[in-house]
Amino acid sequence: MNFTEAVTSVFSKYAVFRGRARRSEFWWFTLFNIAGSFVLGFLDSLLFGHEVLSALFALGTLIPVLAVTVRRLHDVDRSGWWILIGLVPLIGWIVLLVWYVREGTPGLNQFGPAV
Repeated sequence: MNFTEAVTSVFSKYAVFRGRARRSEFWWFTLFNIAGSFVLGFLDSLLFGHEVLSALFALGTLIPVLAVTVRRLHDVDRSGWWILIGLVPLIGWIVLLVWYVREGTPGLNQFGPAV
């Protein structure tokens, strides 16, 4: 899956929290989200002096980010509720990062077939 396909796929499944998301879909969308935030933050500082566009972008992508993250956790055979482990400083982030970079479960798991 390339960058355009990943972003299109995530936005077409805007609030879909079931199913699975491959690593490429998750990481390409993460790159899109980081790049968009950076560019809009730069434009905000030039045009407004405070966050306007980047705040709207963050608000507009909040649900798709959560949805693709839950689907990514499903791909490694974890419940989407494991996203809450990120609330534990450092340890939680490391655990989530390990799960995000792991290859998904091959074939069928409790969340459906491999995409």
